[in-house]
Amino acid sequence: MTLKAKHIVEEINGTRCTVVEKGATADRVDFLKKLLEFNKFEVIVAADAVVEGSPALFTIGVTNLVFNPVIAVYELSLKTADGKKVSPAYWNQYTTDCLDEYWDFVK
Repeated sequence: MTLKAKHIVEEINGTRCTVVEKGATADRVDFLKKLLEFNKFEVIVAADAVVEGSPALFTIGVTNLVFNPVIAVYELSLKTADGKKVSPAYWNQYTTDCLDEYWDFVK
């Protein structure tokens, strides 16, 4: 659920993608897919290998190979549907408010 500094490019469902997040839950997939598609990215989701007894997890990617989620979030270049800039706290779903001052945020 946290941002990873490493930029990873992998093939997801036969398409080369920038990996946005691995091991995401279905709720997390819904949140990120809506956010990224609103920001004009083509999102591809694939189920991870299933371990019996554990919940289903997914890998989320975008087809834009130069997209880096860490840079996009910390540069505040992504927007929500209501026009607010996406902050790290919002991206990580710690809050529904978009706080620009990520250093002031307390979980």
